[in-house]
Amino acid sequence: MTPANVKLHKIKNRFQLRVNDQPFYINGAGVDFGNIKSLADYGGNALRTWRVNNGEKTGREILDEAHQNGLMVCMGLEVERERHGFDYDDEVAVAKQMAEIKKDILDLKDHPALLMWGIGNELNLRHKNPKVWDAVNDLSKMIHQIDPNHPTTTMLAGAEPDEIKLVATRCPDLDLLSFQIYGEIDKLPSFLQKSHYKGAYMITEWGATGHWECTQTDWDRPIEANSTEKAADYHSRFLNIIAADKTQCIGSFVFLWGQKQERTPTWYGLFLENNKSTEAAQVMQYLWTGQWPIHRITQIGDLRINGMLAEENVCLQTGKTYDATVTINSRDNNLGYRWQIMKEVDRDMESDGGDFEPTPEIVWQQSGSVGQQKVKFEAPRKGEYRLFVYIDDLHGATATANMPILVESVGTGSTD
Repeated sequence: MTPANVKLHKIKNRFQLRVNDQPFYINGAGVDFGNIKSLADYGGNALRTWRVNNGEKTGREILDEAHQNGLMVCMGLEVERERHGFDYDDEVAVAKQMAEIKKDILDLKDHPALLMWGIGNELNLRHKNPKVWDAVNDLSKMIHQIDPNHPTTTMLAGAEPDEIKLVATRCPDLDLLSFQIYGEIDKLPSFLQKSHYKGAYMITEWGATGHWECTQTDWDRPIEANSTEKAADYHSRFLNIIAADKTQCIGSFVFLWGQKQERTPTWYGLFLENNKSTEAAQVMQYLWTGQWPIHRITQIGDLRINGMLAEENVCLQTGKTYDATVTINSRDNNLGYRWQIMKEVDRDMESDGGDFEPTPEIVWQQSGSVGQQKVKFEAPRKGEYRLFVYIDDLHGATATANMPILVESVGTGSTD
């Protein structure tokens, strides 16, 4: 195999990535690996991984499939995290980690779909030992010694100016930095200015406002934006922040081209578990190609229980019957409605930093078509839940909304 020659160029004051001497602006996504082909179909040109072996496909299999679909890959390298117990004062463990990563570099460096190497993911998240950055810099040096064709980066949680300064100072061998930033993405220009970082960067995770940075209920459950509100955020964040920086930003990877459970099963994925697409996926197609799909997805409005929005802290009484309603904007008369009540994630099972999180139990559901913009349901037993509505069209797309609800015993509260 002939490797792609990937170089970072600086022309006047502007950075540009080139693949085989052709300009390459990254229109990419972090991918659930069953969706590689669809990323290409929607107009993406690159994907990123978080590790070489994800348990589903090997790094080589991912590169092969990407290549078949005309995509390039930012290959993630699993670097141990201090928050998971790794000790960067342990020189033997650090050396062993480098030796293992070196095997992956030697194995994959000549693949034509390889774009660059991502050394570790969010190593700054709750870390204390700055030696982690020495290890990252040493890994970058090792990679450059055996692979002169591909740049190196590391993915940071957020873009705090002090952390940008720290990593830029302690990792001078990296070719660029990568930021993973959600609701605070509008602050990125000021963060960069305050950090005095003048190098190139990518945004390797961005999308819906994070569950840690949005409005919470009185019982500390995050309120998720509906699919139409999210789509508007994807659109504005791409145009106003990512594409607007024509000096330092060389592209981005939207999160997530697929589905995952993180606080809810709908929060971050541009697709659902049944592989139906959301409005945000259509927005990305438009941003990448300039073309909207023929069939535009249903837009969703307010979701209410007995007239109350999520922001009003909806408390129900167990056993009582309530009305749930949703408003939509659609010319499509052939819509299917799915309503569900799902338990909230147990607090001691909540994921940290994107780690695995179990999907909670569904305790009630109802589906239908005509007249399903309003349903009646009986409040379940005492506890914390979410009410979800999914509105499916006939073209493989779904609009979604949900709201947290607190169910109390009779006599402790009411929305009536």
